[in-house]
Amino acid sequence: MKNFLILLITFLSLSIQAQTNEYEVSSYLEEGFKAPNTNYLGEAWLNPLIRSDESLSYNITKATFKANSTLNWHKHTDRQVLIIVSGKGYYQEKGKQPIVIKEGDILKCTSNTEHWHSSSKNQDVTYLAIYKGETEWTEVLTQEAYDEVSRLLNDE
Repeated sequence: MKNFLILLITFLSLSIQAQTNEYEVSSYLEEGFKAPNTNYLGEAWLNPLIRSDESLSYNITKATFKANSTLNWHKHTDRQVLIIVSGKGYYQEKGKQPIVIKEGDILKCTSNTEHWHSSSKNQDVTYLAIYKGETEWTEVLTQEAYDEVSRLLNDE
């Protein structure tokens, strides 16, 4: 009986393992990895959920920016959609006024539109970014410019 139970447990473990190997499952709840500090100020975490390949033409990345953190100005060769999952942040397109973004907001940025997005001064922001192609970094967003946006939006 004891040998039978050991054999049964082993079989069930292998069966469960085989089932999970049949699917590519990831979770947007995982924080991901700390992003190298190259195109932003502050602290950011990235979780690349889906990468484009021959069968899927877009990427989905979860990004978390800690309070007082921002991306530099950039653009994408195709449209980008941002789905704000939690927190509060800022968004601005070149030539337009910045806005506050918050949980539940969905933003669509047209292709080749220079923009930046960030956490707010005092709150983290987490979003899902859906995009195609490469990101082209165009201009550094300084801490002073970020602070000015925070003042302009009465969010200090």
